[in-house]
Amino acid sequence: MLVLDHIAVAANTLDEGRAFVAQRLGIEMGPGGQHARFGTHNLLIGLDDGLYMEVIAIDPQAPPPPDARWFDLDGFAGAPCLHNWICRSEDIEAALARMPAGAGRVVDLARGDLRWKMAVPQEGKLPYDEICPALMQWQGDHPAAKLPQSGARLKRLELTHPDADTLAATLAPLLQDPRVVLKTGEAPSMRACFEVEGQERWL
Repeated sequence: MLVLDHIAVAANTLDEGRAFVAQRLGIEMGPGGQHARFGTHNLLIGLDDGLYMEVIAIDPQAPPPPDARWFDLDGFAGAPCLHNWICRSEDIEAALARMPAGAGRVVDLARGDLRWKMAVPQEGKLPYDEICPALMQWQGDHPAAKLPQSGARLKRLELTHPDADTLAATLAPLLQDPRVVLKTGEAPSMRACFEVEGQERWL
């Protein structure tokens, strides 16, 4: 019912996020665009296996949105980091009904010729301290094939949380992806291992 769609690096500015990805992975992010609904903007790059990665930050040129920004960006501070993972569904309403409480309400979004639905929490913050995946449903073509390609392949997405077992039990019937690993740990964290030019590199 759920498929890993993309991962998101949060940053205070797109330039900081671009430099972070280049330093860790040795790849350059491509152009993205603006999200007028939430007052953010991004950079994008294609990954192998139909995935992609974005760097997302508050757009300083955009007016503040009427409610909380997605991905808890209103509360984000510090160095760039891997901050969210996003899964797609063919029926976002049905998938959302099986997710933890607070996973969001469905918002219709558009940018250029892209159309999609996104589950966004009222307060902007996803359950399990942002370790819970965000849900989306594409309406029309998936954008990954149109993006510049990095040649990087995601090998492992490692998610740590004190209550990881509970989240894993919720996701188990919905997501079958051996790359996604939930681990119990004292502090919430997220990191990913990529194969880039035959080498393993961590983000």
